[in-house]
Amino acid sequence: MPVLVDTNILVRAVQRNHPLMRTARQALRSLVQDGEELCVTYQNIAEFWNVCTRPADANGLGNSIAATDRLTSRIEMFFTVLPDSPESFRQWRRLIVAHEVKGAKVHDARLAAIMLAHGITRILTFNAGDFRRYINVAVLDPSSFIP
Repeated sequence: MPVLVDTNILVRAVQRNHPLMRTARQALRSLVQDGEELCVTYQNIAEFWNVCTRPADANGLGNSIAATDRLTSRIEMFFTVLPDSPESFRQWRRLIVAHEVKGAKVHDARLAAIMLAHGITRILTFNAGDFRRYINVAVLDPSSFIP
């Protein structure tokens, strides 16, 4: 059964000195060992690129374009990339109106909409609260995969 992987998991998995790196990697490893299909969206990839190339003093990783390109290529090889579609746009519009979504939270609504359009019901994320409003989206807590 497919699982959408949130951007924060992708970022933490490559951030060597972050205290959540091991947790992110273990969760991904466990899901793969359980035969789960790990998915991302074009939005996840764009957000990942943003964080990786943003300077460290601006809450980014400060990576070079070349390093970020290598990491992004690995994501594209390892994960199923879910395409956008007219249906995901319709779902997004429905969600943002129904849940009165404002500001930066529209990005989380977009992920939820793409999940719904592709029949995916689970997301692996460190930010469970961002998805609680969406009743058809179940949050997987990465820390639950730590033995």
